[in-house]
Amino acid sequence: MNDAALPKADWAFPTQVRFGVGRIAELPATCRALGMRRPLLVTDQGLAGHAMIVEAVARNAAEGLPTAVFSGVRPNPVAANVTQGLAAYRAGGHDGVIAFGGGSSLDSGKAIAFMTAQRHPIEALTVASFVEFREAQAKVVTEGLPPVVTVPTTSGTGSEIGRAAALIDETARIKKGLFHQRMMPAVCIADPELTVGLTPAQTAAVGMDAFVHNFEAYLCPFYHPFAEGVALAGLQLCDAWLARAVADGTDLMARSQMMAASLSGAVAFQKGLGAVHALSHPLSSVLGAHHGLGNAVMLPYVVAFNRTVIGDKLAVLARLLGLGKPGYTGVMDWILALRARIYIPHTADALGLTEAMVPELAAMAARDLNAPENPRPLTEADAARLYRATLTGTVEG
Repeated sequence: MNDAALPKADWAFPTQVRFGVGRIAELPATCRALGMRRPLLVTDQGLAGHAMIVEAVARNAAEGLPTAVFSGVRPNPVAANVTQGLAAYRAGGHDGVIAFGGGSSLDSGKAIAFMTAQRHPIEALTVASFVEFREAQAKVVTEGLPPVVTVPTTSGTGSEIGRAAALIDETARIKKGLFHQRMMPAVCIADPELTVGLTPAQTAAVGMDAFVHNFEAYLCPFYHPFAEGVALAGLQLCDAWLARAVADGTDLMARSQMMAASLSGAVAFQKGLGAVHALSHPLSSVLGAHHGLGNAVMLPYVVAFNRTVIGDKLAVLARLLGLGKPGYTGVMDWILALRARIYIPHTADALGLTEAMVPELAAMAARDLNAPENPRPLTEADAARLYRATLTGTVEG
């Protein structure tokens, strides 16, 4: 056998997770064990006054851990949110970060902690393509980073144990990534009870985010059998529990299983993602669409686009889930049925996409960090055709 054909890869698996209903009570002890004395809690404006935040701050204070709150995080965060949070961190003399909320808060909190030790501005460290990746990594300072505890309040983003933060460049209107292994949180407190307040629509959108993370990671052509196994487990969880969580948000078993699916996606997508994310990112950065909802809308169109190169893996997935039909047909029917069951729109006009926007967004998608991870090359022309398919609702194949 040709040695060049043998598998070779770099693998990284994530952080300590404290999973289960009621585990948020362990926040003070977790912070203290990590050496925090004055943590900064990072969240968004909508969540800042919520009882779960108020209680977390009070619980820490009762244990001798005064905790300030920075809530200047937008739904699709920008670099300025991190810069402002960094200023709050330094002004308050903080020594650790609690990133508390959905993906935007988790990403921002991790980025704030990461930037405390950097010599370069955040604009020099965020990247939009793999061409820029090595140059940015060479500038990173890894010494003296404060500990981070993540507390997810949704089940889908995967940022709770990820080593990256997604931030929108407001000038270029593109989503960029801040990446480093040291960005992984020290501890994730994954308490499913914190997700009970999500509406059915929010549960569906973030749940489909978890679904797509697992699905694209499974199909990504890079070699990572550990991640593939986790992705398949995550898809089984989504199949069994997503619609149930949407139908009854107080179902703690469904909430728990979907939080596990989110964590599975976070582990799995270390392998890579693909064209669903490449096409969804411009929908967020330009149109302000929810990332999970954008993923959910784009998914079947990309599966059809990739059909010729993913047949074997779809056959395995169909058998694993016991779908009524084999391979591509079974998986596509399953995806379309699940989306309809949880009221995901079939066309992207529901997200604000118009024909006039297609050329600009297609160029952005083709350059996206996740485009090279797709099982089939994604050109600008391909991206334009896929966006147009989402406007007509035509799923090829």
